[in-house]
Amino acid sequence: MFEVLIFALKALVVVVSLGALILLIAMLAAKAGQKSELEVEPLHKKYKDLAHFLKSFTASKEELKAEAKAEKKKAKEDKKKEKESDHAHKKTVFVLNFDGDVHASQVENLREEVTAVLQTATPLDEVVVRVESPGGVVHGYGLAAAQLIRIRDQKIPLTICVDAVAASGGYMMACVANKVLAAPFAIVGSIGVVAQVPNFHRVLKKYDVDYKEYTAGDYKRTVSLLGEITPKGEEKFQERLVDTHVLFKNFVSKFRPQVDIAKVATGEYWFGEEAVKMGLVDELKTSDEYLLSFDKDTPIFELNHQSKRSLADKISDLAGRALVTAFTKIWTSLEKQKFIS
Repeated sequence: MFEVLIFALKALVVVVSLGALILLIAMLAAKAGQKSELEVEPLHKKYKDLAHFLKSFTASKEELKAEAKAEKKKAKEDKKKEKESDHAHKKTVFVLNFDGDVHASQVENLREEVTAVLQTATPLDEVVVRVESPGGVVHGYGLAAAQLIRIRDQKIPLTICVDAVAASGGYMMACVANKVLAAPFAIVGSIGVVAQVPNFHRVLKKYDVDYKEYTAGDYKRTVSLLGEITPKGEEKFQERLVDTHVLFKNFVSKFRPQVDIAKVATGEYWFGEEAVKMGLVDELKTSDEYLLSFDKDTPIFELNHQSKRSLADKISDLAGRALVTAFTKIWTSLEKQKFIS
């Protein structure tokens, strides 16, 4: 029994050492590894494949053969036209998605996607961005909107589609587009600013807890969670909210001069049909409907940038699972030998 225990402990040491070695190698290799990746899906092919799949159930063999023959003939004609037109640029549609949270944390992915598009897109192409967001922090959504402005600055047509919600910071992004589309019951607007700060000063005072806050500058801290909120500080805090609202209104007016900003910048939101009347949206249409409205031969590419797990992370998981498995086997073996009760 003693020999079994010694063997088990030696095996455990070997496994741990091996796991540490694997982790070290993985960390060194990861330094040269790519940290992110860009996925590109040809939506035009996806739509075509979907149509063919459904037709295989609904159409007759003769109809399928005739359609395949017609497509083959059209492909030859298109290829011939391309040669005759000296390889003229064919319009391409690039699709991006922004599913926003309160921190606009997806802005880094958006930045990479926009950068990728600008490497190849021309004013003859179009960028469609599906924005879904109830809004959030001003600086985060301001940066997200600035990424979209990069597209407009290159004179590339920009269309924003809102299927569910683009409110507050979400609309800050949407308003920069050349064209804004929304589903009939999508929520749009909420051009306003809100700040909520819970304050526990009276609770601390009730229990004789002192809270000291040291600042340099009259307005370095106007309101806080634990300190006393003074009339002077509260007034300055409200003043900054108003200033931010003015910036928001001016931003919307710059890109949507057709709207009555005094009427829409009340913090209210509207559904799609109402938003069209208010000038916040140009047309009622879902993103799917809009993408399918392009010619079937128009290339449509959906871009998706995601942070890529490093080699170290992947090997760490494998090594971790190996260690757990080995330790479990050793523990089970010891239990069977009654070394552990």
